Amino acid sequence: MKEYDIVIIGSGPGGYVAAIRAAQLKMRVLIVEKEALGGICLNWGCIPTKALLKSSETLYHLKKAHFSGIIAKDISFDLQKIVQQSRDASTQLNRGVGTLLKKNNVEVIFGHATIKTKHELHILGNDNKEYNVKAKNIIIATGASVRQLPNVPIDGKIVWSYKEAMTPKTLPQSLLVIGSGAIGMEFANFYSVLGTKVTIAEKMPRIMQTEDHDISALMHKAMEELGICIKTSATIDKFEVKNEKACVTITTNKKSEEAFFDNVISAAGVVPNTKGIGLENLGILLSDNGKIIVNNKMCTNVDNVYAIGDINDKPYMLAHKASHEGIICVEAICNINSHDLDYNAIPACIYTTPQVASIGYTEEAAKQLNCKIAVSKFPFIGNGKAVATHTTNGLVKIITNVDTGEVLGAHMIGENVSEMICCFGVLKASEGTVNEILSTIFPHPTISETIHEAALGVYNRTIHL
Repeated sequence: MKEYDIVIIGSGPGGYVAAIRAAQLKMRVLIVEKEALGGICLNWGCIPTKALLKSSETLYHLKKAHFSGIIAKDISFDLQKIVQQSRDASTQLNRGVGTLLKKNNVEVIFGHATIKTKHELHILGNDNKEYNVKAKNIIIATGASVRQLPNVPIDGKIVWSYKEAMTPKTLPQSLLVIGSGAIGMEFANFYSVLGTKVTIAEKMPRIMQTEDHDISALMHKAMEELGICIKTSATIDKFEVKNEKACVTITTNKKSEEAFFDNVISAAGVVPNTKGIGLENLGILLSDNGKIIVNNKMCTNVDNVYAIGDINDKPYMLAHKASHEGIICVEAICNINSHDLDYNAIPACIYTTPQVASIGYTEEAAKQLNCKIAVSKFPFIGNGKAVATHTTNGLVKIITNVDTGEVLGAHMIGENVSEMICCFGVLKASEGTVNEILSTIFPHPTISETIHEAALGVYNRTIHL
């Protein structure tokens, strides 16, 4: 029976990064992956959706090109080429992960792993070969799967999961998106720009409920300007397929309306992949929502078994969160005193047009803290680069602790804000304050100057507003 220092179940952004870090530390590592290297993120999530959204963003800007004196006539697109370039991006990066693992001497078995004891696993390979292996340590990185709504079952034809939504054979004329988190908003944006009549049904009182209320309101307006119909406080009371269309009864504010859609995207969240991997054999503890309970080093209640990424009970289901957790737990296994992860300093982005980026507390959450806060906002309309490039639909919002100057939260909407939010990540990691932003010289003209202006606004010193 082969023995490894670490066996990792799952090769997503948490699993493969943990494997490489372990290999760097001279550990013998095995990854067990049931599908494709890179996990959902690389193959069916983060990466391919960004390729799709780049296509729709290009089309969006072409439609607006007359503002820059460019006359673009008879604009069209090839849906299958849009889909294919997205799949090509995933394929390229999937191969890249394989190359990295090989370079670092990480072994890979494609198959399903079941934990038998705290040091033994059984693997049924995708080629039906069986393996029994020993592990000094086990890292569970099995991720999450789409949540199935009981009254709107995913059939892959009328009702889509993210997989079908990423690989349409034809463009639907009408589309219902259930849920307004990152997945729902990105697909709604993509299809709307391509010409589909999109409706969003969100059960909460506003879209993007986890985002700051000001950002949510601006996104609501931006999506409606695209022609998207948004229904909040909405419930799906009835669903059936009639004549190859979805017949859906949506209720908002006690008013019910029946509508037909070519397709429905179920984007109402995900559930952790905890079943069938042998957690019960070790008595591994789960939270009320079915996630694996871990400590600050990602260790479960079993001392050599760890859980990282979407599977554990830590906040946020994000690829970069999983990668950092992978490094933290591997270094803990090797007795390296690594930093604990500050979950309030993890940036989150939504890659719609306009983009959304946030870090830290929302204004509503900051008001619950035991401190006096200051809130400063700066709109893109006051920024020279935004005006010159016709990208004035945006805002930077900063929430600070009045007494210490700590930036409690930062929230943005606008052009390329996903590339700007790391400014606040570095600030929080270095324990900087809003005063460090004030003393930083931002290049002109750039949209990043909106960060400086918002920081100035904390002390009522904004220049261009």
